[in-house]
Amino acid sequence: MRFDQHTVVLLVRPDDPPDLPRDALDRLHDTHLAHQAGLVEQGAVLAAGPFLGGDDPSVRGFAVLSVDPQLARELYANDPAVRAGQLVARVMSWLVPEGVLRFEQVPVPTSMLEMAAGD
Repeated sequence: MRFDQHTVVLLVRPDDPPDLPRDALDRLHDTHLAHQAGLVEQGAVLAAGPFLGGDDPSVRGFAVLSVDPQLARELYANDPAVRAGQLVARVMSWLVPEGVLRFEQVPVPTSMLEMAAGD
């Protein structure tokens, strides 16, 4: 059997994130979403989104990338939420049977305001 290899990033909230006021967290979330949207536009991110209601609330989001793990580490080291210590990027390779997954180009939100408009 042949496999396709993708890079996966799990975004995890650390045990001791810095305390920030609500307005600073909101701005940080917007810059995180804008960063993620930029990675999609570059073709580095194939799919991404948050987790809701999981068994481990520290696991916040998931992204599948078209780049190698080292480049993914570099890209996510520049994520504003990672730089601010609110998230940690855990990077790994993911093998799936060849041809099982296809990724369509879809728009992604660039801000919390845009996310709320989709409700």
